[in-house]
Amino acid sequence: MAKKIIITIDGWSSAGKSTLAKQLARELGYVYVDSGAMYRAVTLYFLRNHIDWTDKTEVQNALKDIQLDFRFNEMSGSSEIHLNDENVEYLIRDLVIAEKVSEIASIKEVRAFAVTQQHKLGTKKGIVMDGRDIGTVVFPHAELKIFMVADSAVRVERRFKEMYKKKPNVTIEEIRDNIQMRDYMDSHREISPLKKADDAIELDNTSLTEDEQFQKALSWAKERIKSQ
Repeated sequence: MAKKIIITIDGWSSAGKSTLAKQLARELGYVYVDSGAMYRAVTLYFLRNHIDWTDKTEVQNALKDIQLDFRFNEMSGSSEIHLNDENVEYLIRDLVIAEKVSEIASIKEVRAFAVTQQHKLGTKKGIVMDGRDIGTVVFPHAELKIFMVADSAVRVERRFKEMYKKKPNVTIEEIRDNIQMRDYMDSHREISPLKKADDAIELDNTSLTEDEQFQKALSWAKERIKSQ
């Protein structure tokens, strides 16, 4: 029986990380963990409960009341995040959350909270986790690290098409501004900034189809599994 590995997928906002991560997890029989969903769920909790995230004590107290876990939904065929036993998978995809998540994810206490949760999920290996600092901070010794990039205009177009289905009144300018803001905040934050790990393989999917990028990444995964 082949040994299981940890696969990390980091990269820019709307570069297709979660799509690829879900495909790899499904094909390999691994658990998919959306680290971004964790930060989005924390953001949802903070907004709902009017938490002042500039107040360190208030943040620490709020985090004590947050329980996050992923549960497999047979209807959707994927793992979905639950916040204090409530399925918030679709609530956290709102643009209001997207506008605040980078700011909240840059808070030291929030990142420490999320990383602790992520480490627990990775103890048995056999996971695919995507995010911004998974290969650099969360699992620096992961067997396969992928860093995804794509032309910014392509990322804006993809995100717009995705959001338009849920929110037809959204504008492409809103999406462009949001992605530019998140790119800047993710790469300039003091704690765990977005950057490519030295041993990560870059995957530029600007001109690739979903299947092309999947086949490329799957071949890398099979090579790493075989070498264990």
